[in-house]
Amino acid sequence: MKSLMIQGAGSNVGKSMLVAGLCRAARLRGYSVAPFKPQNMSNNAAVSADGGEIGRAQALQALACGIEPHTDMNPVLLKPESETGSQVVVQGKRIATVKARDYAALKPSLMAPVLQSFQRLKAQYDLVIVEGAGSPAEVNLRSGDIANMGFARAANCPVILTGDIDRGGVIAQIVGTQAVLEAGDNAMIAGFIINKFRGDPRLFDDGYRLIEARTGWRGFGVVPFFADAHKLPAEDALDLPSARGLGGFRIAALCLSRIANFDDLDPLAQEPGVHLTMVRAGEVIPADTDLVIIPGSKSTRGDLAFLRAQGWDVDLAAHLRRGGWVLGICGGYQMLGSLVRDPLGLEGPAGETAGLGHLTVQTEMTPDKRLTRTRAVHAASGLEMQGYEIHIGRTDGPDRARAFAFIDGVPEGAVSANGRVMGSYLHGMFADDGFRAAFLRQIGAQASDLAYGAGVEEVLDALAAHLEQCLDVEGLLALAR
Repeated sequence: MKSLMIQGAGSNVGKSMLVAGLCRAARLRGYSVAPFKPQNMSNNAAVSADGGEIGRAQALQALACGIEPHTDMNPVLLKPESETGSQVVVQGKRIATVKARDYAALKPSLMAPVLQSFQRLKAQYDLVIVEGAGSPAEVNLRSGDIANMGFARAANCPVILTGDIDRGGVIAQIVGTQAVLEAGDNAMIAGFIINKFRGDPRLFDDGYRLIEARTGWRGFGVVPFFADAHKLPAEDALDLPSARGLGGFRIAALCLSRIANFDDLDPLAQEPGVHLTMVRAGEVIPADTDLVIIPGSKSTRGDLAFLRAQGWDVDLAAHLRRGGWVLGICGGYQMLGSLVRDPLGLEGPAGETAGLGHLTVQTEMTPDKRLTRTRAVHAASGLEMQGYEIHIGRTDGPDRARAFAFIDGVPEGAVSANGRVMGSYLHGMFADDGFRAAFLRQIGAQASDLAYGAGVEEVLDALAAHLEQCLDVEGLLALAR
């Protein structure tokens, strides 16, 4: 059973997309293949088939492989809760919240579960395609590393280094990485890929040959910019474009400081009748907005303070006076209530924070985390929908009598008396085509026959074909060991 690792000469060079495309290409060649990322940092998580959580990118890569996502595909997940601290999730379960300076001491103990998960995948599949994190050039983080060269050497996994030419300086990215790595780490690198080229790739022929000559590494190709990348779920909030779509129905989503599980927005952004705007810090909610979405958050009370600091609480009140709609999902649902209590300090300092007061519900944070895929029935339309829950906290109050949905007959979420403010813990519901169309019609938007899931599959096929045209895929797969 073989493996190959894609590392980056920097952050955000397109590793996740390359792994997804290579996974689909290998699958189409007849391999049974699985993705793997030893350590990920993201608040955009997916609920796996075995009831844990992994990074959203690994869930997409599993889809590219045609298999269910599993916690072994991302055994260490870091979920930032503040500027200096993150929740640590190991093999799908939260084990601690640590400060960044303390994580270095914890890392060495995590290599064992990382290798355990990796070996389980290798035993089940012909090929495991591994994604690194950040860059191995961050040699100050090399001690105890489990994400890049530390893992590659422990697992004897050959590495392909990826540079991002769209950022500029790609020759220095690749050659400079070799310059700062120690000899044992350099020996793991079998070649390089140039990613995100715009224009005629032949214009980089001289630069490509220079990198080969300077490093002694083999080049496996130059990947032109993949135009349909935006149609695949993004893992990093920084990758979300400011606006998507040209439709007449205006949706504004608040880009919270700890925004989490924002894959809810992707299907809406692809609706032809919708124009989706990400409202970022320092910006106002546009006055012509029809629906405001308050997405999930890794720190509900912290993001309530952030929301108020932007003046969005005032904008929301004005939006509702104009007859607009508001939907809060997960943490956004909690914020719409009258009070959020955290007596144990699970998401920060213990205490309580007044909510926005648009739903008569209150939330108390509790240690038990709900991680589950679920089927529900939308109360307004009676349609069944699929989604998932990934949250701490229990929410209750009078507006729960008007449920947003029902799960096995039990009310879920809440709706205001006038019906214009809605809250739900259900993520992923807009990927369900029937529900999405019904919801859009309910709030006065034009629904389409968009088949979102089928569209994602088509883009993954197109990505695989794109890589087959510009990379030596056969040569890459031959490197795996």
